[in-house]
Amino acid sequence: MKRIFSLLVTALAVAPLIAFAQARYQYTELKPPQPVEGDGKKIEVVEFFWYGCPHCYNLEPVLETWLKKLPPDVQFRRVPAVFNPRWEHDAEIFYTFDALGVLDKVHQRFFEAIHKDGLRTDNPEALAQWLQRNGVDPKKFNETMKSFTVKSRTGRAKQMSVGYNIDGTPAMAVQGKYTVSAEQGGSREGMLQTVSYLVDQIKKGKK
Repeated sequence: MKRIFSLLVTALAVAPLIAFAQARYQYTELKPPQPVEGDGKKIEVVEFFWYGCPHCYNLEPVLETWLKKLPPDVQFRRVPAVFNPRWEHDAEIFYTFDALGVLDKVHQRFFEAIHKDGLRTDNPEALAQWLQRNGVDPKKFNETMKSFTVKSRTGRAKQMSVGYNIDGTPAMAVQGKYTVSAEQGGSREGMLQTVSYLVDQIKKGKK
């Protein structure tokens, strides 16, 4: 009887810790899961963002630090969320940067131009001037932006925004199975900690 009582007391003491561990990380399980890129050997982490989102802009420095510690068996990619024509336009800008091979060079600069300097991405003249200052030929940029590649990738981003049930940015997705919103993360750091937790859970599942 004493042993049973002791086990009961231990269980009651541990239960709150288990509940806390589960409550610490808030996320959404996708049903059905979404397809991921690659051969499946790496765990995919996706960031859904919008250039005009101040929270996405503020996440960037924290995200960059987090990415430097990313394990080799995890692959990261950004996907511009698409909810309306304005966001679709900015998604096309992102994929045009990528198609021209200048994304790594201008991604952060473009964020800063919008949130520090007040650049309007839907102002063609202002955008052209910014591109020129940053070593991107406006004419080539506009031609590429109309290309099939950019249009199809933007269309895919729109499909993913729906498929992943994204309703705001920034948001993260892990292996097509889970999403983490900014609200669920509670903070920039909290959102990335939750993503790291989910990556670890998927690794344990593979083993």
